[in-house]
Amino acid sequence: MMKQHQLQIDTDGRGTYDLSADIQSAVKKSGISSGMCHVFIRHTSASLMISENADPAVLRDLETFMSKQVPDGDPMFTHTQEGPDDMPSHVRSILTQCDLNVPIQGGQCALGTWQGIYLWEHRHEPHQRKVIVTLQGD
Repeated sequence: MMKQHQLQIDTDGRGTYDLSADIQSAVKKSGISSGMCHVFIRHTSASLMISENADPAVLRDLETFMSKQVPDGDPMFTHTQEGPDDMPSHVRSILTQCDLNVPIQGGQCALGTWQGIYLWEHRHEPHQRKVIVTLQGD
């Protein structure tokens, strides 16, 4: 069996947004007890990640790290049509991921105790992001 859902996430700008509950809900509604959950973001300036969900310092530290690696307004970037965070957002997205695969076990995503699924918004302005969740299994 295969089912597909589209999530719409309204971001407030740069930061991380926990999608775990929405994705677990989609898995539960699908009725699939064993299989695979594929999550795909339809954008080039935001990404997906599995990260620790217990200590918010982890997410802040990731942002601090990425800000040093790919700073906004770096003069080496020429693609700046939408502002100084335009090209850095694309680079951040490429360095991270646009999709994730998570096994489904017992009717839910088989995430570890401290794992959560996050959308990582790389733009400073609010955006409406679309995420496709494809579920396959029995």
